[in-house]
Amino acid sequence: MNAIQINPDTPIWEWGPFVLNQTLIFTWISMAVLVALSWLMTRTLSSDTNFSRGQNLLEVLVETLQNQIREVSGQQTGSYLPFIGTLFLFIAISNLLAIVPGYYPPTGSLSTTAALATCVFVAVPVYGISKTGLSAYLRQYLQPSVFMLPFNIIGELSRTLALAVRLYGNMMSGTVIGAILLGFVPLFVPIVMQLFGLLTGMIQAYIFAILAMVYIASATQAQSTSTLDSEGN
Repeated sequence: MNAIQINPDTPIWEWGPFVLNQTLIFTWISMAVLVALSWLMTRTLSSDTNFSRGQNLLEVLVETLQNQIREVSGQQTGSYLPFIGTLFLFIAISNLLAIVPGYYPPTGSLSTTAALATCVFVAVPVYGISKTGLSAYLRQYLQPSVFMLPFNIIGELSRTLALAVRLYGNMMSGTVIGAILLGFVPLFVPIVMQLFGLLTGMIQAYIFAILAMVYIASATQAQSTSTLDSEGN
């Protein structure tokens, strides 16, 4: 019996230091699907009451994301929506495409989840500095005392690692369980597990996006905190 492939990092083409693996190909496919869907849904946008189902779905999605961002951050959603929405849509589309035979979600690769977590790691100080200023953002690392500096830095790194490992672990565990069940019960149980995996994939996309927003919101709260402190004084 042939082994069931569960690792999308398998190289399919190599030339010197350049390696093309399935993770890259499936990532490009997910990006192409996102671009195609965006074009199809936005090419006939209308401000009238008579609009397409695609526009209706798009508006519901955007409004839902805006409400979630607003509830988490307590701030306006304009600057956060593109980044958080892209994270959610990419992870969701990558996981939903798992129903296509021969497609392996790139989120099942630690390299992909690490790249997504790195994007969040970079976005946190970018948003924090843009909202609070450099000095106010850096002062957060000295709270509640200067002795907490190394621990706060370690916390930044550890939560980035946790983001990557959490998404990777959840996606890989579903794939491994499905592969094991396929070896024992090759019909109905794997189908149920596949449907459960799609639900899990959507939940993981939501959790990843929300955690990213929580981290960004925590970095952008220094401005309001410092303002309140100055008013109290």
